[in-house]
Amino acid sequence: MPDIEFDVAVLTADAHLPAPAEDDWYNRQIHREEALLIDGLRANGLRVVRLAWSDPHFDWSSTRSAILRSTWDYFHRFGEFQPWLHRVRRATRLINDAALVDWNLDKHYLADLAKAGVDVVPTHYAERGSGESLARVMGPRGWREIVFKPAVSGAARLTYRVDATTLDGMEPLFARCVADEAMLIQPFLPDVLVDGELSLIVIAGRCTHAIRKRARAGDFRVQDDHGGTVHPHRPTSEEIRFAEAAVASCPAAPAYARVDAVRDPAGKLRVMELELVEPELFFRFHEPAARALADAVAALLACDGGALGSR
Repeated sequence: MPDIEFDVAVLTADAHLPAPAEDDWYNRQIHREEALLIDGLRANGLRVVRLAWSDPHFDWSSTRSAILRSTWDYFHRFGEFQPWLHRVRRATRLINDAALVDWNLDKHYLADLAKAGVDVVPTHYAERGSGESLARVMGPRGWREIVFKPAVSGAARLTYRVDATTLDGMEPLFARCVADEAMLIQPFLPDVLVDGELSLIVIAGRCTHAIRKRARAGDFRVQDDHGGTVHPHRPTSEEIRFAEAAVASCPAAPAYARVDAVRDPAGKLRVMELELVEPELFFRFHEPAARALADAVAALLACDGGALGSR
């Protein structure tokens, strides 16, 4: 086994690795937030390297741990990413833990959260090759408007809003989607058009800060890929309790998590997604959270007693 050269490898995607150009605000933002984390890790006396998760030359046994951060191409390269995940977990500790990441990769995890008593957006799972139609799902449930999206996805890939006026035209697209992969069907919650989507960041079990994402006019998708915008938000005690309880319902305790929530027509908070793989954590809105995550990573490694972590 080679010597351990690093304590933490901070993982990104190939496209985010080079230093950004002055006019590349997106990559500049990524570098800024990861620099905050790296500074915190180094302040804990840890040796840090930043690299792409898909680097074919890196020896993963040369680092005590690897933390998934801006690996935002994984859902386009899932056929590579999942085997990589299983291979690397045998060489080093992954943060979040590899088993937890594996669980969170597929949005069927929402069913597990619901069974644990977490209020999630009601969800129907149309399995790959099931031949289900949107009409047959919407009708019995009384859902007049829905959103469908893949069970494994990100950045609102193949995410569509459907109502009675567009249903017939969307059925062929949905049929093609469900022939290729499992899909989720959920009622559309109109509050996303009013108050947007709330993202609550939880580090080591504690909610550190939150932001609110809003869709651009005429759209419902809040991701910046689709023109959405991000705004500061001070979480209420209700929102903090909700986020921390959702994270506490995970199969294991994550070092970091982001709870994306929206209110239903009755005003109840519901989890849209609980992100444990590579969520943007919005450290630029609350820089102390980056240090909190760095401290949490240092504590995990201290518990390892210097040995390689969970395999």
